[in-house]
Amino acid sequence: MLAITSLLNPQNADRINRIIKSLETEFGLDDVQATADPHITYQLAGVRKLSALNQCLRDVARHTTPFVVHTTGLGLFPGPNPVIYIPVLRSDELNHLHQRILHATKPLCLRTDKFSGPDCWLPHISLALHDTTPELLGPVLQYLNQQTFNLKISINNITILRQEDELFVREKCFLFEGHKHDTAPLLF
Repeated sequence: MLAITSLLNPQNADRINRIIKSLETEFGLDDVQATADPHITYQLAGVRKLSALNQCLRDVARHTTPFVVHTTGLGLFPGPNPVIYIPVLRSDELNHLHQRILHATKPLCLRTDKFSGPDCWLPHISLALHDTTPELLGPVLQYLNQQTFNLKISINNITILRQEDELFVREKCFLFEGHKHDTAPLLF
């Protein structure tokens, strides 16, 4: 399975990694570290040909201009191992990129996750998953509640993360190049 994502810019990635490391120190939560790079996931997919996916996403990135998204608050996906995350506010630019990725990759995907569809997709940055328990939620949320999670994040890439054993590692990163193709206005 591959994850089609955007990695966070270094400053925000460092902040998220400090929070994740503090959750390990305080509560022993470290499963989220299976992905070393904080990111926003657009789609989880199995694909026929990685080379075709690379070309497809390279084309999307080539025609995308960097943009900014914002986060706020904390979120929770309930269950026996609840996921704690920072919600990313959906914007026109983020929704448009998500739709372009889904449209471009659809012919290549053998299977996708049910939460990647435009009606179910909830962009977020995971802070804890898989090793959480309902009993830990209260103390963890009380701990996290001492901080604010209002981030301004520059989205400037599409990155494929590949599952390798228990880890997700960078397969390929495509930087946005749309700003290079913008033409300057003519001055008379």
